[in-house]
Amino acid sequence: MTEVILVNELDEPVGTMEKMAAHEKAVLHRAFSVFIFNSKGEMLLQQRALKKYHSGGLWTNACCSHPLPGEETIAAAKRRLYEELGFSTDLKKAFHFTYKAPFNNGLTEYEYDHVFTGRYEGTIYPDKEEVSDYCYITLDAIEQSLQSHPQKYTAWFHIAFPQLKQWIKSGNTF
Repeated sequence: MTEVILVNELDEPVGTMEKMAAHEKAVLHRAFSVFIFNSKGEMLLQQRALKKYHSGGLWTNACCSHPLPGEETIAAAKRRLYEELGFSTDLKKAFHFTYKAPFNNGLTEYEYDHVFTGRYEGTIYPDKEEVSDYCYITLDAIEQSLQSHPQKYTAWFHIAFPQLKQWIKSGNTF
């Protein structure tokens, strides 16, 4: 039974709850999203495995998940990146945002999402239980695809991607 860290609007822990219960009850909890870039500035996208508990088959950033109770968020991001895509790299905190997205299966993501960025050039070893496919793609191509085929992307990616583009435009580097 996996637990998530419940937080208030300031990301202060207020307890824990079993992960599926938190999604069924739409309770605010801590999460993270990792965005990986190669030396050409292309972003690594993954297509979520079809059998994921929500958003199966949709494209999104390199990986997303929840830190475990007592686990530092950046440590969780590094752990999950390795578990899902089979590689490790340095990550740095970019920004955070809060979002709430209900799904057709009755679950709701209500997350205080910490966004991390990193660079990686090597081989990727995706866990087929988590990832159906992956690719590196330019930010412009992603932006065009988000506009022409919005249904192909996860709810949080629609929110995080424009913020990430603005973060980069403001002079930040990954």
